[in-house]
Formats: sequence, structure tokens, C-alpha cells
Amino acid sequence: MSRRRYVARGVPGGYRIWDNRGRRFWGDLYELCPDDLLTELNGAADGERITELLRRYRGLKR
Repeated sequence: MSRRRYVARGVPGGYRIWDNRGRRFWGDLYELCPDDLLTELNGAADGERITELLRRYRGLKR
């Protein structure tokens, strides 16, 4: 199995997505681990699907 580019890291208050290639956090702080989003980012990387997942996880924060 190859090394994944995007991984979830636990931070105070929830999770952030870490970009191994860029060596920085990507996106917002999420209260729940965004498993579906990570799978899409590391897989097909379909822009529409990523946008849909971002909206869904952003909505869970409220």
C-alpha cells in the first residue's frame, strides 16, 4: 500500500486534514472524522463529490 497524501489528524476540538505532500493542513476543522472525504481525496478526487462532502461535513459542525 502506498503512502496516502491526505490523512486525518486529531487536534484539540476535532480533526484536521493533513497534506503529506504540501506538509500543511488542508480545509477546515471538523468535529467528526471525515472518512468519506479522505477516501475521495486519496482516490478519484472528483471535484463535485469533494464539494458535496465538504458541505456535508461543514453542516455537521453547526
